[in-house]
Amino acid sequence: MYKIIKSAKLAENIYEWVVEAPRVASNCEPGQFVIVRAFEDSERIPLTICDYDREKGTVTIVVQVIGEGTYLMTSLKEGDYFHDFVGPLGRPSDFVGEDIETVKGRKYLFVAGGLGTAPVYPQVKWLHEHGIDADVIVGAKTKDLLIMEEEMKAVAGNLYITTDDGSYGRSGMVTKVVEDLYAEGKKYDICVTIGPMIMMKFVCLLTKKLELPTIVSMNPIMVDGTGMCGACRLKVGDEIKFACVDGPEFDGHLVDFDGAMKRQLMYKTKEGRAYLAAKEGATHHGGCGHCGGEE
Repeated sequence: MYKIIKSAKLAENIYEWVVEAPRVASNCEPGQFVIVRAFEDSERIPLTICDYDREKGTVTIVVQVIGEGTYLMTSLKEGDYFHDFVGPLGRPSDFVGEDIETVKGRKYLFVAGGLGTAPVYPQVKWLHEHGIDADVIVGAKTKDLLIMEEEMKAVAGNLYITTDDGSYGRSGMVTKVVEDLYAEGKKYDICVTIGPMIMMKFVCLLTKKLELPTIVSMNPIMVDGTGMCGACRLKVGDEIKFACVDGPEFDGHLVDFDGAMKRQLMYKTKEGRAYLAAKEGATHHGGCGHCGGEE
């Protein structure tokens, strides 16, 4: 059982929990995720880590309510407990394991959309703690759906806010802000973008034209989180990868976004899951090879 130290509603259908999980906190790095179960019989939900405090032994997660499992989580308040809180899982962001002087020599641009702000935050914070200021673009549909603005301001070199409806900050999509920054003479060595699949696709189409290497997180397509269900199977260049065991971060210019989004829709139905399992055979799984996902 994992005690909830803090519970808060950040925006409509978006919630934050700070959870007491010392072993996870002592080992996790930016880019990784945890698998959470609210109750003993609850759905297992993979969630990217939003923040962690090794001294306090806490891990922060941010969740958007999109189904029964995430809705049931909203009943848990400060002082309650998560039944399971497993991790860290997945591979850390590349820069965590690189030579720090090499990392310091780069100019980073982060592009976050909606809930993607949460997993972008620990990466920007890590860089800030190592003396590296990154530029950050945060996009939301409206001002009311914007999250973690103050936290991001504290760690970003420059923070650019944009809303689709122009209700706050700049007006328009995050791609427009990238274009504006380049028009102003800004140059970057690497871009990291996390958010809805369609947003990451169009950011990557733009950065490919700009010849700007781009990393994406494929956490949105994960279901089981251990490689056993086949949901997050995707094509990266000429290779088949699984977001949960090989990622969740990949070279965005190599990711087949159209294929991943089509698969995401198919996997929502029993018939779709059965079709994918039959078509892909032994390559359907990235783990033990026993899906059960069609049940």
